[in-house]
Amino acid sequence: MDDGARVIEAAGARRRYGGGFEAVRGVSFSVARGELFALLGTNGAGKTSILELLEGLARPSAGTIRVLGRDPYAERASVRPRIGVMLQEGGFPVDLTVDETARMWAGCVTGARPRQESLDLVGLGHRSGVRVRQLSGGERRRLDLALALLGRPQVLFLDEPTTGLDPQGRHDTWELVRALRAEGTTVLLTTHYLEEAEALADQLAILHQGRIVALGTPAEVTGARPARIAFGLPPGWHPGDLPPFPELGVLRHELREGRVVLHTDRLQHTLTALLRWAEQREVPLDRLDARTASLEEAFLAIAGQDTHAGQTGEGIAA
Repeated sequence: MDDGARVIEAAGARRRYGGGFEAVRGVSFSVARGELFALLGTNGAGKTSILELLEGLARPSAGTIRVLGRDPYAERASVRPRIGVMLQEGGFPVDLTVDETARMWAGCVTGARPRQESLDLVGLGHRSGVRVRQLSGGERRRLDLALALLGRPQVLFLDEPTTGLDPQGRHDTWELVRALRAEGTTVLLTTHYLEEAEALADQLAILHQGRIVALGTPAEVTGARPARIAFGLPPGWHPGDLPPFPELGVLRHELREGRVVLHTDRLQHTLTALLRWAEQREVPLDRLDARTASLEEAFLAIAGQDTHAGQTGEGIAA
């Protein structure tokens, strides 16, 4: 990626608070024009601290931050009109209507798009006369997004944009973000939902204790983890009856709720050998499931947590 394509850059960025606590410890990454970059992390990993540096709300203790080629803190007056920011909580006056809130916000934005257009983009056009206090939590998140889009931003910061939305609202927001990215908007996203990051991100970073511990495309990050093959054996058959695990390329195995789970970094080889063995011995493999590692597994491995049965991956990347 050439320098002209780098819209967001962090190089060795650090952020210390009073008392010497260092929330961000030498973070480096860059985001190209039109890319969506997802920032994930455990609680207290430093995501909010990095966002505040990128948004120009704080100066790094060390290292450099650049947005659109400029220092967002020292040159805030030139950077702020070109970015949109959606915070976790907007904090808007609850007695104003949706339209009045948008009108107030538009007065602070240079070259604002029509209020109704921005509200229509997020599906709130029909609620323009409703007071903010009467909006649901999901509708308030839509309003937060509508206001972030008023200035036609070149760079959009989205801090957990789909929290509180129902599945349809989340899907609609994904489609809107994809459309903005296709138009050339650069997006930096934090999210509770690993599925969201996997579906939307061109690149992602996983933060842990103030450092980036995984960086790349979703496929690159998940590709570093073993694939998994799960199946049930019929009565009378046991894992010890399978071919030797080294021959299968199995790194480790486990029994989970009566099913055999094989972990391998050679998925095609292992699956082919397993199916050949099952066919030769006429052994039906019940509910056979083979898949590469998920982003959830990569995240949990980094976080040092155990995957709980039935966990969907939602709500673990706060």
